[in-house]
Amino acid sequence: MSKDFSADISSRICKHMNDDHADAIVLYAKAFGGVTDVRAAQMLSIDAQGMDLTAQVNGEAVSVRIQFDHVLADAEDAHQTLIAMVKQARLKAK
Repeated sequence: MSKDFSADISSRICKHMNDDHADAIVLYAKAFGGVTDVRAAQMLSIDAQGMDLTAQVNGEAVSVRIQFDHVLADAEDAHQTLIAMVKQARLKAK
């Protein structure tokens, strides 16, 4: 974990995403994790290289690791990258 991605930053981002953007996490699992039939998903952690999710698929918890297309610089980069990824995932879902 880079110095810019402390456990505090990871847990703050995960809490925000899980509380306010659960639908986006499902989209990430489908579009970037290659998991179909996702009923729900949670973000477990995020670091400069990627994010770890758990997805509910047919009643089972499936671990999903999604690599970012670049190494994140800081929390603001994470914010912008997650927004860009959800827009990309919505386009893929159409």
